[in-house]
Amino acid sequence: MTDGRITTAKLGDNGPEVGVQGLGCMGMSFAYGPTDADASRATLERALELGVTFYDTADAYGAGENERFLSPFFKAHRDEVVIATKFALSIPPDDPTRRVIRNDPPYIRQAVEASLKRLDVDVIDLYYMHRRDVNVPIEESVGTMADLVREGKVKHLGLSEVTADELRAAHAVHPIAAVQSEWSLFSRDIETHVVPAARDLGVALVPYSPLGRGFLTGSFTDAEQDLTPDDFRRQQPRFTGDNATANATLLELIRSVAEAHDASLGQIALAWVQQQTTIHDLPVIPIPGTRKPSRVEENTAATRIVLTDEQLDLLNGIAAQVAGNRYADMAFTSAGRE
Repeated sequence: MTDGRITTAKLGDNGPEVGVQGLGCMGMSFAYGPTDADASRATLERALELGVTFYDTADAYGAGENERFLSPFFKAHRDEVVIATKFALSIPPDDPTRRVIRNDPPYIRQAVEASLKRLDVDVIDLYYMHRRDVNVPIEESVGTMADLVREGKVKHLGLSEVTADELRAAHAVHPIAAVQSEWSLFSRDIETHVVPAARDLGVALVPYSPLGRGFLTGSFTDAEQDLTPDDFRRQQPRFTGDNATANATLLELIRSVAEAHDASLGQIALAWVQQQTTIHDLPVIPIPGTRKPSRVEENTAATRIVLTDEQLDLLNGIAAQVAGNRYADMAFTSAGRE
């Protein structure tokens, strides 16, 4: 490990081998304020040098712009990278607070063709259902996704923000390689039902927002005061007003552990997530997002931090004290269906 490269793990019983940490690419085109294309491209290259082979995007990120932005990098390194993208969610340009969810078979077929074209690849390595439309039977949606595998357009299937029962129903139709859900020191609801189901089925967990959308790094303390008007974190209850003030005090617990490891707040938050693979006995491949090469170096170094039982106990108490929901509308998540 002297070259700083991370180790690898299998993305579930039926998935590919990937680095134990992936890279969330959404912010390179969308959601987190002004972007820098050159810095983002340098971030992608540095991540690959460090053994990050699993790259996450979605058709909803910038209305396809993120997939188009990533395409040249993927083409240049096609045999080295695992491409994950998603369908089901669209965000109207004229109303970024609104979400439209579709899981019907005709839409799935339309979406995969559009993603293949934007990515300019012949096959998508991991294709996720981004959000669940409860009006469409999950067996019907996953059946269409399975057809895409048989047709050679997709290699592996994934789900995002689903319940344990939905995961089991989907897996009965076609093997699911990974479930993507929010999982961090601030968000632990999936541990009750989804994580045990995934372990039983041989499915990997892919935590998104493992750094609490940057809040756990201490990079901002109040979204309305610290972030630009086009940053969507200003819409999330945890990061504004009294909730933000209360949640910022919780960072002191993380800071005490960070000082013991001569590490950053973000590294401790990531180390906690990475260590869940041992605690829960299943592959856990977080996908922290960043647009800076230096942050990729910091994040991947967290895979080599081992927290003590005492430190884990201290950190485990944080989630119960968090003020505010993940989203203003929690119907957008699996929490209300579990």
